[in-house]
Amino acid sequence: MGFKCGIVGLPNVGKSTLFNALTNSSKAQAANFPFCTIEPNIGIVPVPDERLDKLVLISKSKKKINTTISFVDIAGLVKGASKGEGLGNKFLSHIREVDAIIHMIRCFDSNNIQNVNPNVDPVRDLEIIETEMKLADLDSIQKRLDKKNRKNVDEVEISILEKALDLINNDKDIEILNQEFEKKDLRLSGLLSLKPKLFVCNVDEDSIAEGNKYTTEFINKYSNQNTILISAEIENQINQLTDVDEKKKFMEMIGIKETGLNNLIKKGYSLLSLETFFTSGPEESRAWTINRNCTAPKAAGEIHSDFEKGFIRAETISYIDFVENDGWVKSKESGKMRLEGKDYIVKDGDILNFRFNT
Repeated sequence: MGFKCGIVGLPNVGKSTLFNALTNSSKAQAANFPFCTIEPNIGIVPVPDERLDKLVLISKSKKKINTTISFVDIAGLVKGASKGEGLGNKFLSHIREVDAIIHMIRCFDSNNIQNVNPNVDPVRDLEIIETEMKLADLDSIQKRLDKKNRKNVDEVEISILEKALDLINNDKDIEILNQEFEKKDLRLSGLLSLKPKLFVCNVDEDSIAEGNKYTTEFINKYSNQNTILISAEIENQINQLTDVDEKKKFMEMIGIKETGLNNLIKKGYSLLSLETFFTSGPEESRAWTINRNCTAPKAAGEIHSDFEKGFIRAETISYIDFVENDGWVKSKESGKMRLEGKDYIVKDGDILNFRFNT
């Protein structure tokens, strides 16, 4: 299934530079003026996974197929976007289509890169964006709860919308809804303010290891649980290096252990409660993304809907057992392969082979 992340923020905070770095492309135009990005750029990136590389070697697979993550570079929002300021509601609508939001926050000083605000203030900048999302939600809620439209909205959605309206009007945390309603119902509500969020503090090279006064202020306010320090410019430089050893040496020199892409993927999977299972054989080894606590038939359905409908059993080996026993044959011989039924909850790293009726 993969997942889609929208990169949002004020103009000129480094969104397009980060997008280019993450997707290893120059597809997104990066320039020093507001609203450089008009139509959203979309990049699909294979998710690096050392486990998959190992499975390819063990199974002597002809092909390796990574699961993917999509990044969407959405144009800069400004104060008043919900009322049509800047490029307005067009871009708010693009945010509705993503699974999670990456808030790009400017945490660096520069005389060369134009700032739409008079000073650098990451907390203020995030509040501007989130306020615009709430205002856009408010407008959407009021329209859907209007008498002429209300008949097309089911009871659960009405409850969500009414509660959200009360929370926004009283300046309360809309995240409270996550404790009261099912996630699938909240997703269907389409409320921007409820999208899972990652915060990316875009810093200069000198601040990439330890941060700076701006990142300290931001983390003190929002914690570091879903916050990542990235230098978009440095990420770009890393991705321009084709030699693996050169990349490693460069990263060691500037004091980072992992690329921004790897950090974002780890945080994103945790935020969205996603896991990975594998299929592996001589033809191909492949990674599949599933929701945490996914049953075996649902996992089978990620491969093909017929697999889920006709599910019988899942031949299952843990990643560790598969590696220690050098693949399927020896894992079976040593009793490490299990036959799991419809109630089995797939574990992260499981290698699966599905038995099904067509």
